[in-house]
Amino acid sequence: MDAMSHGADHSHHHHTMAPPTTGGHDHGGGGSSGGHENHGGMAMTFYFDYKNVELLFTGLLINSPGEMVGACIGVFLLAVLYEGLKIGREFLLRRSQVNVRYNSMPLPGADGTVLMETHKTVGQRMLSPSHFLQTLLHIVQVVVSYFLMLVFMTYNGYLCIAVAAGAGMGYFLFSWRKAVVVDITEHCH
Repeated sequence: MDAMSHGADHSHHHHTMAPPTTGGHDHGGGGSSGGHENHGGMAMTFYFDYKNVELLFTGLLINSPGEMVGACIGVFLLAVLYEGLKIGREFLLRRSQVNVRYNSMPLPGADGTVLMETHKTVGQRMLSPSHFLQTLLHIVQVVVSYFLMLVFMTYNGYLCIAVAAGAGMGYFLFSWRKAVVVDITEHCH
């Protein structure tokens, strides 16, 4: 397959995430096939620009430094929200699983004594309100994660930095408690 027919095979890709190749938009490569736009109009290398950057939806176009700053703040907050959702769901799951039962069963010991073995059972019902809430939050988390992935796939350096910085800030703000929470019953078997 030659290079021309190979390039034509990719014409079915969606191009909504990358800046359009028209309108005098050039990132240093010269011509419409240079720079980051050499795969059917879709950005394939990182670039730093604030003109003609389409973000997630058709018509949501960034064309000024102020719009890029606003978009970066929004993306940053979305990434912080994603990290908060992850930790919040874990917290809700632990809180809803306080329904702990201990079952004891006698076991014969080696010298004729009777030992008691205790099993911890943690339960949650499928049709419980907490499981419905978990399911809803999971859907929101998946949608937010795909939005963040699509933002990163614009290859716009400013937006990619906003995603990474927001994820880092979200982890910093929400995950510190996760590291210090100790289950005092874990040693009881």
